[in-house]
Amino acid sequence: MVFASLFFLYAFLPLFLGCYYLAPLRWRNAVALVASVVFYAWGEPVFAGILLVASVVVYLISLGIQRLPVTSRRPRQWLLALGLVASLALLVYCKYSNFFVANLNGLLGYLRHGSIAWTAVALPIGVSFFTFQKISYLVDVYRGTSRPARNLPDFLLYVMLFPQLIAGPIIRYHDIAGQIEHRDHTADRFLAGAWRFLLGLGRKVLFANPLGLVADRIFGHDLASLPAAYAWVGILCYTFQIYFDFAGYSDMAIGLARMMGFEFIENFNRPYTARSVTEFWRRWHISLTNFMRDYLYIPLGGNRAGSSRTGLNLWLVFLVSGFWHGASTSFIAWGAYHGSLLSLERGLGRQRLERLPAVLGTVLTFLLVLLGWVLFRTATLADAITYVGRLFDFAHWNAVNPPLDFVWPEVISRRATAVLLLAAVISFLPDRFWTRFGWDDPLPRSFRGGVLRTVIAAACLLLASAALAGQSYNPFIYFRF
Repeated sequence: MVFASLFFLYAFLPLFLGCYYLAPLRWRNAVALVASVVFYAWGEPVFAGILLVASVVVYLISLGIQRLPVTSRRPRQWLLALGLVASLALLVYCKYSNFFVANLNGLLGYLRHGSIAWTAVALPIGVSFFTFQKISYLVDVYRGTSRPARNLPDFLLYVMLFPQLIAGPIIRYHDIAGQIEHRDHTADRFLAGAWRFLLGLGRKVLFANPLGLVADRIFGHDLASLPAAYAWVGILCYTFQIYFDFAGYSDMAIGLARMMGFEFIENFNRPYTARSVTEFWRRWHISLTNFMRDYLYIPLGGNRAGSSRTGLNLWLVFLVSGFWHGASTSFIAWGAYHGSLLSLERGLGRQRLERLPAVLGTVLTFLLVLLGWVLFRTATLADAITYVGRLFDFAHWNAVNPPLDFVWPEVISRRATAVLLLAAVISFLPDRFWTRFGWDDPLPRSFRGGVLRTVIAAACLLLASAALAGQSYNPFIYFRF
């Protein structure tokens, strides 16, 4: 089940909220947990049971770590290692076994040694996100950053809470433990959550979906004969699709949580206004960046061992990040690409980068990120190289075989063109615009602002509902991760 569906909007969510707010306060966690299990089991009935069992194992291990004295360093380390292996084994099997077997069979075929019989493993939705949450929980208990959950239902609610279960943000237990035990349920918080949810719904359905349709059409073309104009339209559409899709889902998760009394961290902060790739990663998928920093970059040594080692650490972290996103050479290359850019910026120094005019820094950063999205979108590294070549083949700007009308309506309709332009305007508006008019505030600053938000929220709901009812194209691109 996904948020951007008519069933979720008009059946699951109203039924859940009704049961949740009719239940006494002491039973609301139980209602949320049952709803979360149903939410996940709706599409993954078998894996829901596996997730529950794996979560129980992690919880028991965390209790063992907590009960051992700090002086028992080696036993605590062994328990931590056991918990990490148990969590990662499930992720590796589900997400990477097909990749490893395919490459091994390729090698065996090259050596003429036959192949391994293998039935492809289905990828459970959201497996990467809840695996990272369990890892952060175990490591924080080991470090003493947080205590284990007071009981198993509390821990299961932390892992399976449905707003963040399948698409993040990655929540750390010590950030939410107090809210699981006690949180306020107020009308203002509920309305602020509803506003945020509907805004995210509009971003996903009204912006990401139509842009994704264009991107799929162009990336599905024979890449070797793709004219430069079409290639630029395709990657621009995908660049804004992935932002509005990811940020839209984060908005919906934050909004749903707020309607239940929870407060999640922000996950996207207008990343395309960044003036450097380093700043981009402070604004893009913030919870993932923070996770990689605290649980991989700092343990590797961070920036404590000189500039060369710092650059290598950054590169390694993003190489892992690329492989986390997907088991393919193009994802690995995407991670290595961003790691190299970050290492280069680190070597150049912040002061040199800040000397660039703001507009120039933003444009250069956007173009570098855009080229990286080619690696992210294409199926193979060879396809990515071909696509980048088409972007800069200006000698054949609009030559298509077979001939098509240039740009629209076959490639991108006038409506999709308008959506692309509006998405670009929204994405590049500076921070001061949004803060000046209070758009970042949970609640409106005035009655007029409240009326405007109500109109926009109602429009998002009605237009998104009409779009979902009238079209079959509604991809869940987080599924790959």
